[in-house]
Formats: sequence, C-alpha cells, structure tokens
Amino acid sequence: MKKQELIENIRRKKSFLCVGLDTDVKKIPPHLAAFDDPVFAFNKAIIDATAPYCVAYKPNTAFYESLGSNGMLAFEKTVSYLKAQYPDQFVIADAKRGDIGNTSALYARAFFERMKVDAVTVAPYMGEDSVKPFLSYPGGWVILLALTSNQGAKDFQLTECAEGGRLFEKVLEKSQEWAGEEQMMYVVGATQASLLSEVRRLVPKHFLLVPGIGAQGGSLAEVAACGMTEDCGLLVNASRSIIYASKDVDFAEAARKEAQSLQKEMEVLLQGNK
Repeated sequence: MKKQELIENIRRKKSFLCVGLDTDVKKIPPHLAAFDDPVFAFNKAIIDATAPYCVAYKPNTAFYESLGSNGMLAFEKTVSYLKAQYPDQFVIADAKRGDIGNTSALYARAFFERMKVDAVTVAPYMGEDSVKPFLSYPGGWVILLALTSNQGAKDFQLTECAEGGRLFEKVLEKSQEWAGEEQMMYVVGATQASLLSEVRRLVPKHFLLVPGIGAQGGSLAEVAACGMTEDCGLLVNASRSIIYASKDVDFAEAARKEAQSLQKEMEVLLQGNK
C-alpha cells in the first residue's frame, strides 16, 4: 500500500486507528475452544466487528509463535482473511526483526512474499545492512523502532551519544539515509508523548506507529497535539482495550463499541487538524 492510499483511507474513514491483534489463547472467550482454530475464530470476529472503524491491523507474531505451527497458521489465515475481505486495511506484522543481512533477507521474504503483509516492525540496532533487505520490496514498509513505550526505553534510547543528542535521535537521523517517507515509518510510544515534538522536528512527514493508548495509559489527545501532521501522519494502536473489552460471548460487540468510541474521538481530532 502506498502512502497516499493510506492517507485517503484515513480521510475516508475519519480514523487513524490500528487494532492490535495480540491474541492470547488463554484470554479469549472459553466458548471458542469448540472451534478447530480458536485463535483465527477470535480474530475473524474481532476484524468483522472493528473493520469499519480502523485503517490498520497489527498482529504481534509472539502470540502466534507461542503456539507453534498451529499459531503461525492462524497468523497466516488472519492476514489472508484481511487481504481478501478488507483489502483497504494496512496490515502490520509486529515482529521486531533485525539481524545480519542474509538472515534479514529471509525474514523479509517470509513476511512480504509468503505472508504478504504491508509492513514489518524492525529493530535498528544492527544498522543499515540489517534493515535494507526489508526495503527491497516495492510497496513494503519498514516500521523502525525509535522510541518505545516500555520502562526499559530509558536504558538505551534516551542515553546521550558522545557526539551529542540521544540515541533515538541518532536512529531517526541515520535511518533517513536508508529510505524516505514513502517506505519507512517509526514506532513512537504514546507514553513518550512529551518527546513527540522532538521526534517531529527530525521526521516531519513520516508516519508514526504509536502504541500505548488504552491499557497502557497513553493520551490520544496528547499524541495528536504533538504528532499529527497535515496528512495525519499517525497510526495509533490499541490492542487489549479493544480485543479484550469483554471475555464473554459478546466479545466482538464489545470490541466494536470500543473501536467505534476511539474512531469518534479521532474524527474530532482530525477535524480540528484542518
């Protein structure tokens, strides 16, 4: 998916919501155990309920890898279902890959050729040759970890470099030599909203994937105030607050209501950005 297509979807749906499909088989409603593939059954119901209110989905591969081959099959079925039934959705494999070039090339092949996702989250700390293979696929996006929302972010990302500036700033500056705004996005956690203005100073036109609202406590309004561009420039992810809004038979309807509520808030923020 091209950047302009994503922008048009955001404008049409009046939403910049990304739904995180962090599907833990131990947390899904018990009645789904009767299905041959409970994880896919859960994902399908969540997708059908929330698709009108979001522009992206982000399954985190850890939740599927933890189930072995059955889990990865559920991952592939989920992506295939999205591509077939909701082709306007931007599909992100939240895999946080990043290895030597030859290995990264195989990770890239797996996600872009076999699984056919639109984007992969990639760790930057092995440098250019670990990221470049993911950029060799036309239409495929790299979403580079820049400033994450976890407590340990301060251990490295916020440390000062000898030549000046913090490490996350170095990542933002250097990575722009590898790809532009048409193929690279950045992960910036919602709980780091106070630093979003500094991020925007370095990457004024790139899209940002922003996790951390909802269950993690980040403020959507603050993220929009500090990070929104004239083209929106944001994909704000919510996972647990949507997909686990209910653990009963009404789980899909509860997810729908939560996604709709966030979409309505986003619509107001987009209108205020005009």
